[in-house]
Amino acid sequence: MARVPESQRVRDALEDAVVHGRYRPGERLDALQLEQQFGCSRTPIREALLALERSGLVQIRPKQGTYVTELSISELAERFEVMAELEGMAARLCARRIERAELDELERALKECENHATTGDADGYYYANARFHGVVYDSCGNEYLRQQALTLKRALQPYRRLQLRVPDRMRRSLTEHREIADAIASGDSEAAENAAREHVLVQVKEFSQLVRTWRQLTGR
Repeated sequence: MARVPESQRVRDALEDAVVHGRYRPGERLDALQLEQQFGCSRTPIREALLALERSGLVQIRPKQGTYVTELSISELAERFEVMAELEGMAARLCARRIERAELDELERALKECENHATTGDADGYYYANARFHGVVYDSCGNEYLRQQALTLKRALQPYRRLQLRVPDRMRRSLTEHREIADAIASGDSEAAENAAREHVLVQVKEFSQLVRTWRQLTGR
């Protein structure tokens, strides 16, 4: 198994802490404290914070520091709606243009997802899921679409990771992945587009419910 880069390890931990409310909106993140907490140098901390800024989880203010932000449910829903359209378009084009080697890669990513779903490894599933969608983007034959999809996907990463904690979500996500892959493999561009779009849209409802439930439990 490949070693997770230090900056990615820090980013994942900070994402979880922010999304789960262990850092409150407006709270300042102290870089020196984070170095001590994670036992690493300043470079991976800086890289992780820059990645979190791109996700909209923090704001880096010149000469002031890094502060936690928070997206509202409506803002998240809007971003997921756009993501759904980009995913659908990429899957439609992919069904028309994908090559045999890329289809094999799509199947390998799907098998990884299946393995992690079986063991209940949500983080492992997330990264295998990212590889699955990455193959779709890479195979769509439209570089501009690929770049736009990747940019928005990175911004939604922490929320998509949290959403996988919804009970039974990994199993259902795997079923949705299989539907997308089968449509792409058969060259059915319309079915691929619809399956990919719905795969993202279902997360809007489930993530909203997850956040509401979490806030009721924590009183936040």
